[in-house]
Amino acid sequence: MRYADELSQGAASGPVSPTREGGEHGSSRRSFIRSTSAGVTSVALGVGVAAAAGPAAGAAESHRPATARRAAVPLAVTPACSGHETPESIEGPLFKPNSPARGDLITPGIRGVRLDLSGVVYDTSCKPLPETLIEFWQCDENGDYDTSGFSLRGHQYTDSRGAYLLRTIVPRDYWGRWGQRAPHIHTQVQASGGPVLVTQLYFPDDTQAYGRDFAALNAADRLLNRACTINLTGPADGRYTGTFHFVITTKV
Repeated sequence: MRYADELSQGAASGPVSPTREGGEHGSSRRSFIRSTSAGVTSVALGVGVAAAAGPAAGAAESHRPATARRAAVPLAVTPACSGHETPESIEGPLFKPNSPARGDLITPGIRGVRLDLSGVVYDTSCKPLPETLIEFWQCDENGDYDTSGFSLRGHQYTDSRGAYLLRTIVPRDYWGRWGQRAPHIHTQVQASGGPVLVTQLYFPDDTQAYGRDFAALNAADRLLNRACTINLTGPADGRYTGTFHFVITTKV
């Protein structure tokens, strides 16, 4: 459907990312973080466990990050920590500031293939970064973004070991300014006082959801970066488990 994140520059109000095409700067949440002194007050939002991080406060003790599964075509997947910054991407016009503070985006009315995504945020020396802001937003199982509310949108802070947990669904592909976009999840990641990383997370070629050919969609998407592929396990009981570890710079 034509609800692309790149479809209309006027689709959403609010400031935009420094990496957005227009080159504009800032958002209310980013400004808030940069104005914070030593750190950011951590919000316990059900963040989970990453393989190197241990259990997060408030998360299920039994949760563990996923291990890699064998894909039909070899894919680059997120390493534990390479020391190289996670590649950036465009923000698109559908970012909305002031999203709810939550790690669970499964609200009433949300349908689709469930995904539990976890990981750790590291700096470039591979040190985990607690109290790091992560913002997520995405389209639904029909390829539609919620532009009037905050469905499938939310932000959270990493726990004391730099870990996060997101409960959401696998998004669908859609058409936009850049042609047909492969399924992806938008993210913004920022340590206190540091620059904002704006990027997009993608799915392996053999992902099964909504009867879509993920391999063909990935191959046709000219914005896709294989280095930003989620490490996915499943599906089991209609649910996927994935991991992605971010590496960001903490210096402006």
